[in-house]
Amino acid sequence: MDFETLLYETRDGVATITLNRPDRHNAFNLTMAGELKQAWTAVKSDPEVVCAILTGAGERALSTGMDVADVASGEAKGTGEMSREDAPWFQLTAIQNRCWKPVITAVNGMVVGGGLHFIADSDLIVCADHATFFDTHVKVGLIAGIEPVGLARRIPLEAVLRMALLGGAERMTAAQALELGLVGEVVPAAELMPRARELAAMIAQHSPTALARSKRAIWESLDGGLDDALERTWQAINEHIAHPDLQEGSTAFVENRKPRWAPYTD
Repeated sequence: MDFETLLYETRDGVATITLNRPDRHNAFNLTMAGELKQAWTAVKSDPEVVCAILTGAGERALSTGMDVADVASGEAKGTGEMSREDAPWFQLTAIQNRCWKPVITAVNGMVVGGGLHFIADSDLIVCADHATFFDTHVKVGLIAGIEPVGLARRIPLEAVLRMALLGGAERMTAAQALELGLVGEVVPAAELMPRARELAAMIAQHSPTALARSKRAIWESLDGGLDDALERTWQAINEHIAHPDLQEGSTAFVENRKPRWAPYTD
């Protein structure tokens, strides 16, 4: 697929989405927001894709959020009058687009403000050792809201408030992010994409349907109480009993061969 602001490729069951505005630190504008929605739709609908990697072009930033130049010029004016579901700034990530295929985020540099969407909604996060995380919303008169609310489901509240209220005066390092559990591992920059691809290859070996349904059950469990989450997960497990991958997985194990999984689209 050809995009103006993204690079998109698929190989061996893995889609790689690269935010490709390095001259703007991969900040997203309306064009990128629309193209991300298209990219996640492609991931959902492609039966050959089992999981995805999201990263940024260059070595300086994964994303610095909404392009301030667009805000200053008035290009983004009016989008705030939309509902949350229709707003382009709320259609950036796999979770926001209801894409249940696993996503690995390879953090190649700074993550600022709206760029934290990609962290809050990622499944696995691999981080280059020079990466930093901070939020400048309040510095430019904006509410630090959606991204910190998402992050509060991943890391301690004080760490979220520190990031939101300091406005970028201090930056969370890769080592601090690892200690807090915001990222899963930190590697040298040269090893970032090889490690992300290694993890993706391991994920892509498994049942695409079981992966997607597992991810959905886990993420949706965060939206309510434990009892409700367990009940919905139990229903999903019962529905999955009729899926051919359940029989195929056990048969392949007994026959000591690689499973032939059914493709999954959402």
